[in-house]
Amino acid sequence: MDALVSKYGGSDLDDLNILEEDEDEVTSSLPQSVSFILPPIDSPAKFLRAMTDDHTNPSAPIKLKHGTTTLAFKYQGGVIVCTDSRATQGSWIASQTVKKVIEINPYLLGTMAGGAADCQYWLTYLGMECRLHQLRHKRLISVAAASKILANLVYSYKGMGLSMGTMLTGVGHGGVFGLYYVDSDGNRVEGNLFCVGSGQTFAYGVLDRGYKWDLTDEEALELGRRSILAATHRDAYSGGYLNLYHIQKDGWVHHGFDDTNPVFWKQKLEKGEFQNVSTSLD
Repeated sequence: MDALVSKYGGSDLDDLNILEEDEDEVTSSLPQSVSFILPPIDSPAKFLRAMTDDHTNPSAPIKLKHGTTTLAFKYQGGVIVCTDSRATQGSWIASQTVKKVIEINPYLLGTMAGGAADCQYWLTYLGMECRLHQLRHKRLISVAAASKILANLVYSYKGMGLSMGTMLTGVGHGGVFGLYYVDSDGNRVEGNLFCVGSGQTFAYGVLDRGYKWDLTDEEALELGRRSILAATHRDAYSGGYLNLYHIQKDGWVHHGFDDTNPVFWKQKLEKGEFQNVSTSLD
């Protein structure tokens, strides 16, 4: 395992010479103890790419299909996070009640897109790191520092089959809001608005039209809810429930885990939306 990790990037974060934007100290000792049982073959990473990477190998026997819609955006009142709840295995709906927002701590949230196991494992692991940082420095970790730790963790296993596209958002010390996109290749991007998943194009269509910085809290919550609803209507791999959060200065607030079906019909019958759907049986 040590040979593979050293080949694709060292796991010691000190060697990465991290430059943190807000001068928040980023340290980690936990990754040194992480180890995984690998298949008994010469190069597990190459074997995995040959078996699953259908972009370069269309005849790959294992085709990983992912489907979800998640979004997060910053505005004058904080950060809105909203996701669907459908989990799929290929064309089969495995679950309609997956919580795709992971509550890392009372001030920090992460979203799931890609492989559910990868997202759950690494975001839970990040929660351990954030708690250690808080104990070490006697203050909350910033969102920038947390996202850097996560990006470095997954970069250490680049090319080994991880599948993760997560948004990390919350409020850190000093009441500073942050929103970052981090994926399993170690990419880390800061922004004010992100949509991730197979239904992102439908969510962006609603979000780009209604987004502005000076939204009220109610307008922002409704925009997040309506954007995911559009994706669940058009994307077969998104659906289930709307999971909605609002991050404020004193932490996140959960605004419901609501079935999309009654929400959809309320939007149609009361606001006249979704005109492509008929209410008649004729």
